[in-house]
Amino acid sequence: MRVGVHTSIAGALENAVHHAKRLGCDTFQMFSANPRGWRALQPTAEECQRFRAARERYGHRPVAIHANYLINLASGERALRERSIAAFRRELQRALALGADYLIVHPGSAKDSTRSQAIQRCIGALKRAARGLPLDGLTILIENTAGQGSALGSLLEELAAIIAGASDELSTGACLDTAHCFAMGYAIHTDEGLEDIIYKLDALIGLERLHVIHANDSKAPLGSRVDRHQHIGRGQMGKEAFRRIVRHPKLQDVPFICETPIDRPGDDKRNLQMMRRLALD
Repeated sequence: MRVGVHTSIAGALENAVHHAKRLGCDTFQMFSANPRGWRALQPTAEECQRFRAARERYGHRPVAIHANYLINLASGERALRERSIAAFRRELQRALALGADYLIVHPGSAKDSTRSQAIQRCIGALKRAARGLPLDGLTILIENTAGQGSALGSLLEELAAIIAGASDELSTGACLDTAHCFAMGYAIHTDEGLEDIIYKLDALIGLERLHVIHANDSKAPLGSRVDRHQHIGRGQMGKEAFRRIVRHPKLQDVPFICETPIDRPGDDKRNLQMMRRLALD
């Protein structure tokens, strides 16, 4: 099992790699810039070289970058969509410069339109953002959402439609968030529910296109449509749910990345250790 956490780039981009090494990560996720601001400087060639060298030294794989939270590629508001396309293109450029394997993005919002229209806007925006960029092995992952408001991608069918629609021009796949599944009402915490969602993932998307699992317990109850992450085994899903998930034979090749809270020093490492313990107990 490959397991890691979301690490910080505070101070320098390569600090995310060093922090992941100190925690004992096999893989990790990071932002490539401020995730809640539109302005972002592109890294220099020297910064990218230092990042790549550190990653090569430690052997982390894969490396995932999470895109800016402000990006809404499905927006029906033209100005916001255009701004989002430009920001996502810069995300792609940074991911390519850093040699990342995956760029993870939320599909956006269907506000003031039908969901099918929003899905088509998202597909078109993904293609426009990447136009003319050789992706060189970089895969764009669409992450499922918790079902809050008018957010797209809470249903696996919507995720599948976006991935399939963009795949004629781009390398695309899925990032599955366990807490988001649970909040949406998928009973991933039960044996039957886990088997059901794996079956649906395979039928709708293909398990070979599930490249990352965000391993997060949930503070909010099943079907609440509230996105509140909790430490592994300490939320509404519980330890047994994650024991089944990490041991499932069809998920053993998928890397797990924890986006769990840091309430006190050492929480990241404790969540990593819990994931590994559940896989071995």
